[in-house]
Amino acid sequence: MSEPWSAASFDDDPWEAGGDAAGGVGRREVGPAESVRAGRSWWDANADEYQAEHGDFLGDARFVWGPEGLDEQDAQLLGDVEGRRILEVGAGAAQCARNLAARGAYPVALDLSYRQLQHSRRIDAAVGLDVPVIQADAAALPFADESFDTAFSAYGALPFSPEGAKIMREVHRVLKPGGRWVFSLTHPIRWAFPDDPGEGGLTAAYSYFDITPYVEEDEDGHATYVEHHRTLGMRVREAAAAGFRIVDLIEPEWPEALTQVWGGWSPTRGRKLPGTAIFVCDKD
Repeated sequence: MSEPWSAASFDDDPWEAGGDAAGGVGRREVGPAESVRAGRSWWDANADEYQAEHGDFLGDARFVWGPEGLDEQDAQLLGDVEGRRILEVGAGAAQCARNLAARGAYPVALDLSYRQLQHSRRIDAAVGLDVPVIQADAAALPFADESFDTAFSAYGALPFSPEGAKIMREVHRVLKPGGRWVFSLTHPIRWAFPDDPGEGGLTAAYSYFDITPYVEEDEDGHATYVEHHRTLGMRVREAAAAGFRIVDLIEPEWPEALTQVWGGWSPTRGRKLPGTAIFVCDKD
């Protein structure tokens, strides 16, 4: 799971369109090339800190769908994985793919960040499980048509690209008929609320329908971190337009025993608002 589950450090009100062009945060339009540059550079610069801070939760070969800790071995959203070729999109250090390899699958892990994939190699060496990794943009998958039985993304790629529809089409292309595509991301309703793990994060302050990207910029006004919001309906339409049939939408509840705070995810918010949306899609 590569993505930071709210990596951004929001100001009191970062959502004003235009933002601060002198090293601030805000909302403005961002094209695919700028998003890719920002995503690659942010993860290459922050991968070490991210893995050090969250490695215990993610484990070396654990497969969780989000901060609520929903485990794939319990949820079984991918179905039987033994012997199946599986693509992880936005893999980070490939913890999820490594879990599948240990269960008899043949995974390939793809990520935009070279540094994240170096961490995957480090973990491979430590645990003795090698997962093939590829550095590439999820909107241009470097695989032949119908190469995989299953594809998934746990908080990877989709929230960080303006080309969600293109990513869906690419995943559909590389899946075999009957293949499954499962992806998790920040529940879209969260974009209407401040990114505050306490009581301040329980009062809606922004428009759920505003899909202007969230952007962090350097002092020259260049994007250094970009996140793209889509409504639930828009994600449904992206998947359907690519040719997928949506068979389930899971909104994991916050477990009573989980006390960990991760960015804007916390027991305070998680027991009142959904934090994660997981889409289960099939290619007929």
